[in-house]
Amino acid sequence: MTLKLYLLRHGETDASRDGGYCGRSDPDLTETGQRMAEDFAHAYQNHPWAGIYASPMRRTKATVAPLCNLCKLEPRIRDGLRELDFGAWEGKTFAQAQQEYPDDYMSWLADAGWNAPTGGERGIEVARRALAVLDEIQRNHVQGDVLVVSHKATIRILLSAMLGIDIGSYRDRIGVATASLAIVEFHEHGPLLTRLGDRSHLRQELRNLAGT
Repeated sequence: MTLKLYLLRHGETDASRDGGYCGRSDPDLTETGQRMAEDFAHAYQNHPWAGIYASPMRRTKATVAPLCNLCKLEPRIRDGLRELDFGAWEGKTFAQAQQEYPDDYMSWLADAGWNAPTGGERGIEVARRALAVLDEIQRNHVQGDVLVVSHKATIRILLSAMLGIDIGSYRDRIGVATASLAIVEFHEHGPLLTRLGDRSHLRQELRNLAGT
């Protein structure tokens, strides 16, 4: 057996549905997001989870709550799994951020690893804290299946860091829709991505929703 990491993005929020930057702000799931969480729970309630880790944000805790209730497991809340801090762009649309902070915006688009949103967090800083959680998981779970419930940018950055993809290009290389699942297996030669963007656990009408 080997360690297998299941990376789940939280369900739909108003921000993920309508677009715009949502990092440190803490919206609840929409009704659709709650249905996404329930669908995941029913699909994976009998899965032999070795551990469950989650970001401290309400949207991630609400996403994992139905599964934990069915499995009688407690999630391990880790601050390192929270979303990228978008600083002054928080709550703004993409167009607003570009108009109000054009220089910072263009720098961020060019290299989101080393350049931050105005007053926000660089991708390499997200990678550092998320990888610290991964190190803890690898220490605690030599083998077995571990669920990590996190956020769009954080999951894309963590996947990039694990797979040797330039963190500055994470926005252009990896897509992570709401309530989608990525799976990484750890072998002697390192991490192997075996699944990305999986929404098969959702009912059909939810699978087809855009998940920005």
